[in-house]
Amino acid sequence: MNFIGNIIWLLFGGIIASIVWFLAGLILCVTIIGIPFGLQCFKIALFVLWPFGREIELGNFGAGGLIFNIIWLIVFGWELAIAHLVIGAVFCITIIGIPFGLQHFKFAQLGLLPFGARIH
Repeated sequence: MNFIGNIIWLLFGGIIASIVWFLAGLILCVTIIGIPFGLQCFKIALFVLWPFGREIELGNFGAGGLIFNIIWLIVFGWELAIAHLVIGAVFCITIIGIPFGLQHFKFAQLGLLPFGARIH
């Protein structure tokens, strides 16, 4: 079922979302200060491309990861989390959309604290 979910995901917006995350990462990597944030965007782009059957493990970040997570949360994170929560809630209105809404709830977690998060 994960394979079928991922194929449907790709056909109905997964590729576009992944490309957008990848482009955001490229834009952030233009400056030296933005490189760590751009690398996190690349990590999220790969996760958005094939989300079904994969889980997020938050935490495991050191002092540097904590500082970067705070900066990310203030500048990018809360907007991304709210957007993914709203999109997930809209998907969960229908029975067919519930699995896709649950994926957006995972993206909201990753959008809040990407540094130190492990995707497996």
